[in-house]
Amino acid sequence: MGIKSLEDAKTIANFAGLDLVLMSGNSTPAVGKIIDYNKYKYEKSKKQKEAMKKQRETNKELKEYRLSPVIDVHDFETRVKNAREYLTKGHKVRAFIRFKGRQMSHPELGREVLEKFAENLSDVSMIDTPVKQEGKNMFLILAPKK
Repeated sequence: MGIKSLEDAKTIANFAGLDLVLMSGNSTPAVGKIIDYNKYKYEKSKKQKEAMKKQRETNKELKEYRLSPVIDVHDFETRVKNAREYLTKGHKVRAFIRFKGRQMSHPELGREVLEKFAENLSDVSMIDTPVKQEGKNMFLILAPKK
């Protein structure tokens, strides 16, 4: 509508039954719009929610599975099945083993369990971080295949 005085803009907005909203107060001259403010707020919040949803999709979760060097076959298969479901959803999986007591003297048993875990999930995942040991913990991170 061009450059108008504040009083003229208020009059036009009042006549149209809409609101006069300041869009950019720092510029010279200040920029305002004649719009329905409630609709503007609603659309702005909708855009913000959509942006948050996209941000959440890019920041997928990391699911942790605790294994043991002496894990039973059925327990192992159950964890593999659950991890497979989680990987197909697009999330990352962290499998870790916490060694207790004398188990620390045989870390190769834990490494074998983690490598077997990765091997069973190799059709839906790839190794993001190879097997690492930090103190009493040994872990592996799997990422879904694209």
